[in-house]
Amino acid sequence: MQNEYYKIDGYIPEADYGLGCGFPTEFANIKKGYVVLDLGCGAGNDAFIARNLVGETGKVIGIDITEEMIRKANENKKKLKYDNVEFRVGDIENLSIEDKTIDVVISNCVLNLVPNKKRVFSEIYRVLKDGGHFAISDIVIDGELPEKLRKPAELYVGCIAGALSLKEYLDIIYELNFRNVVIKKSNEISLPQELLKKYLTMNEIEKFINSKNRILSITVYGEK
Repeated sequence: MQNEYYKIDGYIPEADYGLGCGFPTEFANIKKGYVVLDLGCGAGNDAFIARNLVGETGKVIGIDITEEMIRKANENKKKLKYDNVEFRVGDIENLSIEDKTIDVVISNCVLNLVPNKKRVFSEIYRVLKDGGHFAISDIVIDGELPEKLRKPAELYVGCIAGALSLKEYLDIIYELNFRNVVIKKSNEISLPQELLKKYLTMNEIEKFINSKNRILSITVYGEK
C-alpha cells in the first residue's frame, strides 16, 4: 500500500503509517478551492494529498480521536509550512463542524472501526454542502466469515473487527438519501493458506473457498 502511495502527488512519507486500505483521494474529484474533511486523518497522509489538490485557495480539515496522531500530523504540517491544513482531536460520530460547510469528505480504513457507522454517515450528510460528495475507502465482508476465522482474520488484516457486510454498509448510505452511490474500486483481501490451516480443517477450508465469502477493501463514492 505504501509503495503505491509514492506515485501520488502530495505524498509525505513521514505522514504515512501504512494504516489505510485504499486511495480515497483518487476518486474524490477534489478541485482547487474546495474544503475537504478527512475523517480519521492519522498523521495526515491523505490530508496532505488532498491539500495538494485544493491548492492555496482551498482548505483541508483532518479529524482523529487519537491525540498522538494529531500531534504527529501537526508536526508534519509545521515542517511543510502549510497554513490551510488544520488538524483537530475529535470524535467522527459527533463532528464539531458546521452544517453544509464541506465540499468533499474522505476517509481511509476508519469507519469500519467505529461502532455506530450510521451516525458517522449522518454526520457526513449534515456537514456536506448540497451537491457535495464523499469518497471513502473501507473494509467490508462480502458474505459471512466463519466464526473460527474472524479473530485470526482481524489480526491478519488489522481492521475487520467492526466490518459490516457489503450490503449492510451500502444500505446505511442509501437510507440516508445519498445519491449516485458507486463502488469505485474493490479488491479482495486474501487470507493465506498457512493462516487458514491453523484454524480450519481441510474440509472447512474447501467449504470456505467454495462459499465465495470474502474480505474486501472498497472505495465507495456518494453525493448529497
